[in-house]
Amino acid sequence: MVSLNSHKKNLYRFWKGEILWNKPMSQYSTLKVGGPAEAVITATDIDELTGLIKWLKENEISWWIIGRGSNILVPDKGLPGVTIMLEGKFTGIEKLFDLQDQAENHVFIRVGGGCSLAKAVNYCTANSLSGLEFAVGIPGSLGGAVVMNAGAWGYEIGDLLDSVIIMNGKGEVHEVQRDGLDLTYRGWGMKRDTILLYACLKLTINTQEEIKAACSRFQELRKKNQPVNELSAGSFFKNPPEHSAGRLIDEAGLKGYSIGGAKISEKHANFIINTGNASAAEILELMLLVQDKVYERFGIKLEPEVHILGSGI
Repeated sequence: MVSLNSHKKNLYRFWKGEILWNKPMSQYSTLKVGGPAEAVITATDIDELTGLIKWLKENEISWWIIGRGSNILVPDKGLPGVTIMLEGKFTGIEKLFDLQDQAENHVFIRVGGGCSLAKAVNYCTANSLSGLEFAVGIPGSLGGAVVMNAGAWGYEIGDLLDSVIIMNGKGEVHEVQRDGLDLTYRGWGMKRDTILLYACLKLTINTQEEIKAACSRFQELRKKNQPVNELSAGSFFKNPPEHSAGRLIDEAGLKGYSIGGAKISEKHANFIINTGNASAAEILELMLLVQDKVYERFGIKLEPEVHILGSGI
């Protein structure tokens, strides 16, 4: 990839909106670690994003899409190229059909990839739409949730998908039906340079009282079992088939183990937390140690659920 530094003037001429230079990625990550992004740009609609992706491709400049920063680890040296945030129209929610399927009692909504899960859950609650309650308390974006097929308490967002609108690495926009996706545990089967623009969710009509009660139950489970008041990226490792990553880490004797400011949560061993002054390098070192110890003990190689961006952490 070409250095963005040699294209600064050209980027200023091309992009009419604000460009933030050398912004610490710790400001955009729930782990609160990460060096500076070379440039941060906010795209607010499809036309803006299409033009930007095409310009970056033509100039061979690397780019990254960042949602709400809840499932990423950014290197201490930062991210080269352009870091893109989805705002504006990409944060909206709309009901697609006024007439629900009377036989199945379903309603379809379209949610922007930059919309927070908290906003989506609140919208569903206010409109008596059930299905997304499991996502209450997850500090991520809808786009990030779809890309990793996020789930909790036995539910996955892929179960709610009817279709998605995506943009490929060439800036081309396509609609893909659910059966065109290769949904797996923590994956959606699309190429890494695919951007989730909008998702159509199929939800069920229910009473606000029952939806609120379900949200409360899931929120209590989260508070009881996870370090919700600590700095983390969420569950750090994927659960291996037939196993719990947290249990394996715990039984390997690593709960509470720390390297510098990075620590394995004493509440849930599948959470690596920043105690306040951790570096990305310390978190990565702790991740590698966990993988080694669990493999030594159980012969199982844990795979990160957290997306490690850039290189040379």
